[in-house]
Amino acid sequence: MIERCLALKESGFTLALDDHQYSPDFAGLYAIVDIIKIDLLQTPLELLPDILESLRPYPCKLLAEKVESIEQFAACHALGFDYFQGYYFARPDIIKKKKMDEDAATLLKLMRLLSEDAGIEVVELAFRGSPALTYKLLMIVNSVAFGNRHKIQGVRHAIATTGRQQIKRWIQLALFAADGDDAFDHPLVDMAATRAGLMEQMAFVHSHLQLDDESPELAFMTGILSLMASIYDIAIEDIIVNLNLNDDVAAALLDRSGHYGGLLRVMELLEGLDMWSASEELALIGINPNILPEIQLRAFNWRRSG
Repeated sequence: MIERCLALKESGFTLALDDHQYSPDFAGLYAIVDIIKIDLLQTPLELLPDILESLRPYPCKLLAEKVESIEQFAACHALGFDYFQGYYFARPDIIKKKKMDEDAATLLKLMRLLSEDAGIEVVELAFRGSPALTYKLLMIVNSVAFGNRHKIQGVRHAIATTGRQQIKRWIQLALFAADGDDAFDHPLVDMAATRAGLMEQMAFVHSHLQLDDESPELAFMTGILSLMASIYDIAIEDIIVNLNLNDDVAAALLDRSGHYGGLLRVMELLEGLDMWSASEELALIGINPNILPEIQLRAFNWRRSG
């Protein structure tokens, strides 16, 4: 088996041990595999320090799988795992829906104002009605978009520095952010940002949508809004009315129809790791599946382009 694995590595394959429980008997494999996935359901947390100490001499990455809580994630992160996988990331807040509070309603209002190109004074006034949202926006822009390069001092400064489109995106993502200073480290924010970003990139190369300058932004918003009904106790029809969405975006959200609905279907297949069906859908809408890795990279990186 080791000889076969070595041959596969020489051919360019990446090798991973899945659902693995540590044993010194596997030393020969540890020396050649690229990733070791340690199952937290089978391996208690208290055993992990000794296991990781035994694995550190080997040139492999360590992945914690079946991570189902923030406590498990924090413990594994502190121990030095390289990768993480599990329900904590795949469905962190989707199981328990929450009421749309005043802050979320204000965010929807701001999204609508920005979509309608409202004046900066009107946008500022909406923010002033919610100091908590103003704080959250500034925290988002300072921590995610710029790091230590610039410090944004106010809403007007944030919009002037980052642009209306980027501010609109932070507002959209703020609907998913948990409370606290680490709000934008929340996994659901990454899921929403990645879905929206990839739909945007697909719109640029879509056989029909690429002809419309507004289609990438509408595709991005469709991706964001497609997850909202999963975390808030609000009907998608109400979201459509509140935001005065155009018919194409509304159709995509309601029944996955139209061009934006096709992009949304592709995203849901990709997230479910059904790559074969996703490739078929891409081909149907005129996108070469072979360019997917390239546009995925652009989608993953959009949040860092401050």
